[in-house]
Amino acid sequence: MTVEASPLSSAALVDQLGLADTVVDPAVLANSVERFRRQGIVLPTFAQLADPSGIDPARTAGVDKNAPDARNLFRVHWFNDLAGDRVEVPDHVVLPSSLTGIEAPVIVVFGDRFPMITAHKVLAAYSCLAPRVICGQFDPTRHRAIWPSTGNYARGGIAISRIMGCRGVAILPAGMSQERFDWLDQWCANPAEDVIKTVGTESNVKEIYDACNELALDPGNFVLNQFSELGNHLGHFEVTGRALSRVFDHVAASHPGLRLAAFTSATGSAGTIAAGDRLKEDYGARIVAVEALECPTMLENGFGEHNIQGIGDKHIPLIHNVMNTDIVVGISDAATDELDVLYNTPAGQAYLADRKGVPADVIAALEHFGFSSTCNVLAAIKTAKLLGLGPDDAIITVATDGGALYPSERAKTLARRFDGSFDAVDAAEVYGQHLGSVDTSDMIDCTERDKNRIFNLGYYTWVEQQGTPFDIFEARRSQSFWRSLRRYLGVWDEMITDFNDRVARG
Repeated sequence: MTVEASPLSSAALVDQLGLADTVVDPAVLANSVERFRRQGIVLPTFAQLADPSGIDPARTAGVDKNAPDARNLFRVHWFNDLAGDRVEVPDHVVLPSSLTGIEAPVIVVFGDRFPMITAHKVLAAYSCLAPRVICGQFDPTRHRAIWPSTGNYARGGIAISRIMGCRGVAILPAGMSQERFDWLDQWCANPAEDVIKTVGTESNVKEIYDACNELALDPGNFVLNQFSELGNHLGHFEVTGRALSRVFDHVAASHPGLRLAAFTSATGSAGTIAAGDRLKEDYGARIVAVEALECPTMLENGFGEHNIQGIGDKHIPLIHNVMNTDIVVGISDAATDELDVLYNTPAGQAYLADRKGVPADVIAALEHFGFSSTCNVLAAIKTAKLLGLGPDDAIITVATDGGALYPSERAKTLARRFDGSFDAVDAAEVYGQHLGSVDTSDMIDCTERDKNRIFNLGYYTWVEQQGTPFDIFEARRSQSFWRSLRRYLGVWDEMITDFNDRVARG
């Protein structure tokens, strides 16, 4: 495929943003081909992950979805059930008004069906590393893949590194849930060296960048920064965007006249929210960016600490298409912490069933909501109230991971806020405070000036601190920049096919 050279700073596009569209180093590519041939590794295309119906089921037959097996690359998509078997429509739940208090249906698509890490960040990791391999930039025989994260992306990176025949290093704040570190201890060959704990929690992304910059001084380390790798944006635009479209079309088939009014997504690295670009084009959906109220970066140029794990703050990711964002919402971590207890305790579940009339299947589904998942749902409720949405206006979002990643955090919440036990009165109070009284405070229905203000915040991180060329930073203000990126998906798929052919030929 012939592509036109970009007038922007080409070296930065290739090196920092991961936008190579030709082979950068044939010798490195040859090393990757040989490593993959010896280990029997085949790469899926982005088109296959977006619509896995064309993937031969025999590729994953008999393979444990949580095993470090390269065949699980063909499960790095939304079309899995809990057992790892493929489904025609991604698993999801439609939340009723008995839970949400709004007429608009809230559609939540489950991320804990993804393989190996039971979280959708494994898709982001693949979307960042695969283009670097097929373009001859990343050498699995020499490089260590460095995965900066506030949790799940680092785990996804370790999983993808291991099954793609290379060594990964996880960088994440020390304050993340113990379950994340337990998983890393099992998957890393040498956790003492390959798990780097930086100070703080979700809001300490700058400290993660500092650790990456130090590691990058060693040419044997290759940093795959999810906050600036545009493969992350493109993978979610194509794979997540098309999966969410499939879910909405399925729901709409039994609800004539249903329209997709909005998509809510906690920003984090701003990968997942890229799916909103596709949903806006195809359905006219509003794009709603969500952050922790305790760290109101977009809302107020603010700062602070919070516990909505998975949505690092105090900066604007380079891959966030800010100028296409319509609404900004702040959600308190008190709500996500306490609703997690409500969803995962007998007293909480009984209250939802007996007092609120929430169907049993919906209550069971709530166990698959992690902290950022609940954050996304609360933002959907607030958005429905802000926009005055009714029963024919759907909002779609994702449960990025499940409650199984947070028992240690749940125990902390129970001890600190409920004296170690949670009863019916506690359940009523939590529901009343966090679901029964949701309002439209802490929201911005963005004007052009609001978007420009938020966009400009990124200058300090990316141009001043991380050395992004100003022309690239500024080009991102225009939608033509983001539309131009989509050509890479076709280029990379052709290169993946050629790469696999070379691996097969030996």
